[in-house]
Amino acid sequence: MSKTTFPSDFLWGGAIAANQSEGGYREGGKGLTTVDMIPYGENRMPIKLGQVDSVELDPSEYYPSHNAIDFYNRYKEDIALLAEMGFKTFRISIAWARIFPKGDEETPNQEGIDFYRSVFEECKKYGIEPLVTLCHFDVPMHLVNEYGSWRSREMITFFERYARTCFEAFDGLVKYWLTFNEINILLASPFSGAGILFQEGENQDQVKYQAAHHELVASALVTKLAHEINLKTKWAVCWPAVTSTHTPASLKMFSQQCRRTVRTCSLSMFSHVVTTLLTLSVYSMRKVSFSTFAKKTTRS
Repeated sequence: MSKTTFPSDFLWGGAIAANQSEGGYREGGKGLTTVDMIPYGENRMPIKLGQVDSVELDPSEYYPSHNAIDFYNRYKEDIALLAEMGFKTFRISIAWARIFPKGDEETPNQEGIDFYRSVFEECKKYGIEPLVTLCHFDVPMHLVNEYGSWRSREMITFFERYARTCFEAFDGLVKYWLTFNEINILLASPFSGAGILFQEGENQDQVKYQAAHHELVASALVTKLAHEINLKTKWAVCWPAVTSTHTPASLKMFSQQCRRTVRTCSLSMFSHVVTTLLTLSVYSMRKVSFSTFAKKTTRS
């Protein structure tokens, strides 16, 4: 009987995200993000779903992200605990608004860069490989208020600038990157997923899918950018998606068609982008130049 084992360099690890763990929501020059505006309690879901005209901080509400587990101030203790468990990788995210407090600035916040550099250096001290997400449910609120977040094509430029800053600032410390966490969650949770607030009377599905298109274009351009910045490093850049089982109400043809439609709209339109790139990437090892394909990635 054959025995299957994990390779010696398999990355076992743990995961958190800035929006869930950091706290320090106004420390170190950080700007407000979407998660900072989501309270605990009955007002939580209408905001997460984008079913409000605007959002403001309410002193009477409790906002979990404002303190979280205080990773911002206690990260050395937390990383030491991860090392004690024998973990070899640590999935973490960068808060966009720590690097660019508004999101559209030309110059980054050096205090934010210094913080994450210290975090990654602490990981390296214990032999832990960081796996870093660029945007994990925390779009800068300035971009929401001024541009409508990912409904605007201008977000692609802002995200590219942010990604370039991170790739260059943390070169040599991070080689595994994720662009967006659960990129397709914006279809179910538009504000928490992508900073989308709906206007009265607009076609919400059209807004969501246009925002998704902008994110996919941004992700492709940023992946290309990562490889251009450092050709010697074996970068790994991708994004995770969220999915669930869709069970038809019956065996009737209409129910089966509905199931396929839901799956296509919620997952397949995203996964097809990745599987096409993956197929070309694997095939390129033999016959096709990946750089030739990458040059065709434009802002369409």
